[in-house]
Amino acid sequence: MELAYPHLTTFLFIEQYSQREQRDGAVTDAEMRQLLEETRTIAVVGLSPKLERPSNGVARYLIAQGYMVIPVNPIVDEVLGLKSYPDLKSIPDPVDMVDIFRRSEHVPLIVEQAIEIGAKVVWMQLGVMHAQAAKRAEAAGLTVVMNRCVSIEHQRLGIAPIDSEAGR
Repeated sequence: MELAYPHLTTFLFIEQYSQREQRDGAVTDAEMRQLLEETRTIAVVGLSPKLERPSNGVARYLIAQGYMVIPVNPIVDEVLGLKSYPDLKSIPDPVDMVDIFRRSEHVPLIVEQAIEIGAKVVWMQLGVMHAQAAKRAEAAGLTVVMNRCVSIEHQRLGIAPIDSEAGR
C-alpha cells in the first residue's frame, strides 16, 4: 500500500517505524490520537515552497485532511497559496499545534514562541529533537512529540479527515 505522498515511502516503513522501541517524545497512541483529533490549526515552521521537500508534502497532506495550515518561513511570502509568516509571533490567529521542520538547534526559540502564542502542542518532525526545549514546553503545559512525522502518525492511526461541517 503506497502512502499519499512520495516522501513517505511505503506502508511497510510505517509498520517498521511504529514497531521501534521507545522513541523520544513518547506519547501513547491514545494521547496522539486525541491530540490529532482535537487539533484544527497547525503552524508549520520551516515549510518549504519546494514540492520535493518533506515539509511541503506533509503540509499538503494536512491540508487534504482538513487542517488549517499556517506556513512559517521568513524567506517567502506565500507557500501552497497560503500567506507565510516570518515567525510564530506574527500569526494573528490562534494555533493549536506547532509542527517543526527546522534543525534541532533552532527548537528552543521556536518553543519559546509556541509558549508565548498559547499553542497546545509542539511537534518535532523526524530527526528533530531537543530535550531541554521539550522539558521547557512540557513545564509550560504543552504536549510535546519529538522525532515523529505527523503525517505518518496520522495515517498509521487511521484518523478520519476533518469534516468542516461536522467538526471531525
